[in-house]
Amino acid sequence: MKTALFPGSFDPFTDGHEAIARRALALFDRLIIAVGVNTDKKYMFTAEERVNLIRQRFVDKPNVEVTQYSGMTVDLCHKTGANFIIRGIRTSADLDYEQTIAAVNHHLDPNIDTILLLADDEHRDISSTLIREQLAHEVSRANASNDSL
Repeated sequence: MKTALFPGSFDPFTDGHEAIARRALALFDRLIIAVGVNTDKKYMFTAEERVNLIRQRFVDKPNVEVTQYSGMTVDLCHKTGANFIIRGIRTSADLDYEQTIAAVNHHLDPNIDTILLLADDEHRDISSTLIREQLAHEVSRANASNDSL
């Protein structure tokens, strides 16, 4: 059984992330979407919320697992039996960054390959950061509207 790990902070999990995950499903028997937790990072959604939101998107796919983790991605690959890491690429800056991370992971375990999937055109300009900013703006507007009542 070919297993791939799709790691990320997914704060939040976007339509672009979902598209990459669904494309990965065509290549692998099992896909583990791994929500990263970094105690030094401030998140909009808790890890549990992110996991639950992703699970809702894949309720129809029994070969998709969603989990949270901290630490090295390669260690999670060892724990789950994944020999592949999936990453999405939107820009050349993403490519430069992901090549560096892939090289480090390959150095740590040459049996784990990173597969880079290019974002679809309609998702190329969407990022979790942009979505977070939009959500924060909507909350701010709603609060301002409630204050004026």
